[in-house]
Amino acid sequence: MKNVLFFVGLLVLSIQAYAQEFKLSGTVTENGVPLNEASVYIKSTGTGTLTDEDGNYSLSLEDGTYTVVFVFGNQKSKRVVIDSDKTLNIDLSGAEESLDEVFLSAVRVTEKSPITYSNLSNEEIEDRNLGQDIPVLMSYMPNVVTTTDAGAGVGYTGIRVRGSDATRVNVTINGIPYNDAESQGSFWVNLGDFASSVENLQLQRGVGTSTNGAGAFGASLNILTDSYKEEAQGEIANSIGSYNTFKHTVKFSTGLINDHFSFSGRASKIKSDGYIDRASSDLKSYFLQGTFVDDNTLIKALTFGGSERTYQAWYGIDKETLENDRTFNPAGIYTDENGNTKFYDNQTDNYKQDHYQLLWNQDYNSNWSSNIAFHYTYGRGYYEEYNEDADLAEFGLPTFVAEGEEVTTSDIVGTKWLDNHFYGTVFSLNYENTNWDVTLGGGLNRYEGDHFGEVLYTRFARNNDPYEPYYFNQADKTDFNIYGKANFAITEKLAGYADLQLRTVSYETHGMLDDQSSFLNDDSFSFFNPKAGITYEINPFNQLYLSYAKAHREPSRNDYENGDPEPEELNDFELGWRHNSQNFQVNTNLYYMDYQNQLVLTGGIDDVGAFIRQNSGNSYRLGLEIDATVRLSDKFSVRPNISLSQNKNVDFVSTFNGELQEYGNTDISYSPEIVAGNIFNYEPINGLELNLLSKYIGEQFMSNVEAENSKLDSYFVNDFNVQYSWEQPWVFKEIVITGLVNNIFNEKYVSNGYYFTFNVPNEDIPSGVQTLDGAGYYPQATTNFLLGLTLKF
Repeated sequence: MKNVLFFVGLLVLSIQAYAQEFKLSGTVTENGVPLNEASVYIKSTGTGTLTDEDGNYSLSLEDGTYTVVFVFGNQKSKRVVIDSDKTLNIDLSGAEESLDEVFLSAVRVTEKSPITYSNLSNEEIEDRNLGQDIPVLMSYMPNVVTTTDAGAGVGYTGIRVRGSDATRVNVTINGIPYNDAESQGSFWVNLGDFASSVENLQLQRGVGTSTNGAGAFGASLNILTDSYKEEAQGEIANSIGSYNTFKHTVKFSTGLINDHFSFSGRASKIKSDGYIDRASSDLKSYFLQGTFVDDNTLIKALTFGGSERTYQAWYGIDKETLENDRTFNPAGIYTDENGNTKFYDNQTDNYKQDHYQLLWNQDYNSNWSSNIAFHYTYGRGYYEEYNEDADLAEFGLPTFVAEGEEVTTSDIVGTKWLDNHFYGTVFSLNYENTNWDVTLGGGLNRYEGDHFGEVLYTRFARNNDPYEPYYFNQADKTDFNIYGKANFAITEKLAGYADLQLRTVSYETHGMLDDQSSFLNDDSFSFFNPKAGITYEINPFNQLYLSYAKAHREPSRNDYENGDPEPEELNDFELGWRHNSQNFQVNTNLYYMDYQNQLVLTGGIDDVGAFIRQNSGNSYRLGLEIDATVRLSDKFSVRPNISLSQNKNVDFVSTFNGELQEYGNTDISYSPEIVAGNIFNYEPINGLELNLLSKYIGEQFMSNVEAENSKLDSYFVNDFNVQYSWEQPWVFKEIVITGLVNNIFNEKYVSNGYYFTFNVPNEDIPSGVQTLDGAGYYPQATTNFLLGLTLKF
């Protein structure tokens, strides 16, 4: 084996020895004026530089064909053949507008803002886009922890940022809210292969800037979908892998027709058996877009959505099963009339979701522009479940007498439905000059949802009439916000930032829950969320920032179902330093997040796998985050990140053994003190890219009382990614071959779980009740692979 590795290394070095480097240089201008700090990078690798004060740039490249991208608000790409030193001058006037500067200007930030953020580009997404969900593709970003129910990254996946779960991460797509208005979660399973339609995304950690939709309490994730293309193109992508996983994707773009119109689309299908037994996924999705572009106008109409059918995998397993049969799935288990253990075939989750967006950007002159968007989302679906020996009363069924005895239970197959509509508008008006960048905006959104259940089958009891719901409740939620924010120059090196938001929320429910209890709610909230900060430029390469932000957040539907929750309040303080030079970039920030009535995860889950939360009084998160990009040579770079944090409930109180117990300061659940990652990137020859991706998650508790049974062990996972791009072979523009080996060292780890307590009689203690505890675990896949082939034409 050592000899093989030696000869492979010798071959790579030999290839490098024969590769000849040339210089590509030039000037980037706009209307003839040199642009300082314009971005110039190679599309296939993402490597690049910034222009100097005179607009000059220089890149060292091996011989070959490259697509060079020039970005400064506007964007232009040029294909160039490098076989000698070359000069390429670019003027960006009249170039394609970057949608970063159009539809997302109200919710995105740049290095001019005192906000902690990270970007993930389309090129980085493409490296590993083989069917796994967006949270999995984000897993190597700073202070991010991802989870997946089925264990292999397809199906139900989740994300935590700074220890805050997905309900605290505000997600917008083209500036439009994506989080479910009631549960506040983001369900990526409804948008299978959405990563194939993402141009780039920005993750703001902390409160961030004013957003549309539910307030951010851990982070904001702002997603930009595909931009229009100037030239016609198409793409066919297929991938296969472990657990019978495969993905089929077809994309097209007409390019600009008559210099004004463009149409594009995508269709995808993903299937996987999952690592966990029967944790299968069947995902279908689409994306269609029409664009009109003129000198001062950009209008986009788009629709996207998908359908999912997944076998339930949210039950988890206990510790003994984890050690002996870690892929076991208890979902759908029952005993037939002959005493045989079986699993119900249709223990599935089924959902469809369709999104419609109309986006209009208008530039009035060099200073003024506006954005307005209208949106509508229709979601509907159900999950089906076999309930063994279920209480008839909970399904609205009468008891009956058989052989002289009253029968109160039966095996029942039931469905629980959700049928909802979400619609509204978001808008903004922007003024920008040399010293000021001011935005006034807001949004008005309305949610209407019906929750109901049906009984499909009973073994012993009389069934209801067909399609007669055994419970029904309605929910209506209206969310309005208006904000004003500004970046402004105080001195030549000092800039200020101010952001004021007023948000009102009303939430009303009526009807019954699935346990036949009444669910009546009528709450209204008014929140004022101020933000402010300063940015100081020490020199062109170094920058300091300081910011403060206040945020409020209303409880979710699950919070109301499980108690009498209070709204939350957060004061977020951020202090950061950014360094950006050609071969070294580093971002460092300290944060202190002070919560009042934070709704922390208790560790428990409800009957559909949703995590239960409760107000914890005072709590805080104090941390240090560092991420860097170090280019050691033209071929080798390192991208490490590490987050160290302390996450505490202050003077926490909870019930144990029937009595109220004071626990003092305890760790907040699901909040590891150490989260670290790294990407080793090596490009031995033009078109070939090798990546070793590593992630370490420290130990964490699933409870807020630091119970030993609630501890999740630390884990260290490594993936290996290889991609080869062959430009202009035969009739294709490009052929891309991608390989991904996940968990190359076969780590048997658990990324998520739940904790529960239960009471049993005990006459030996004063309360007469003893509290016992236990835990459930979601094991993740051992070594597995994905292999993809993409044809671009």
